[in-house]
Amino acid sequence: MNSEQDLAGLIGSRICHDLISPLGAIGNGIELLQMSGLPDSPEMALIVASVEAANARIRLFRLAFGQATPKSGSVPPTELRDILAAISKGGRLRYDWQAADEIPRLEAKAVMLALLCTETALPMGGDVRIDHSLGQWRITARSPRLRAEGPLWTGFGTQAEPVLGAAQVQFALLPATLAALGRKGSAAITADTLTL
Repeated sequence: MNSEQDLAGLIGSRICHDLISPLGAIGNGIELLQMSGLPDSPEMALIVASVEAANARIRLFRLAFGQATPKSGSVPPTELRDILAAISKGGRLRYDWQAADEIPRLEAKAVMLALLCTETALPMGGDVRIDHSLGQWRITARSPRLRAEGPLWTGFGTQAEPVLGAAQVQFALLPATLAALGRKGSAAITADTLTL
């Protein structure tokens, strides 16, 4: 029998796998419509942007919530940059991925979960930089309207906090992912900067 953590990863992988194909088909259909001479319109631009955003979120969720083990292989930095660039497009958050090397899939999962935690502290948007040096990850988020307070940030990354709702599930999953890597997380918070 799989552990609850493994089961959650399998469910995440299954949902993302089943959604990526129809999203891809919608994207292909739009491309065919554009090639057939359909005039550009604000409505078509909205559909194209929405499909691109949904594809990017599914790819992020697949890394963050999908199954990952120490033997799951690695993720190239170009893939991670592409995902974050697509999520940033037209949004309030801007990501700057500075890690140059391929990273193990389980580490990518932890980083993506940490980024999802970071998003909750940036409701009005901001800049997020991701660095990897000497085996350590650092996520630095800056925003004039940072909101990183409350029980979810207390003991961040070191224990499973009570989940307040579906939008905070990453706070419960990150500590177990970090433990599987033999690591712990920490958060430093100032008026306009969050560092994980």
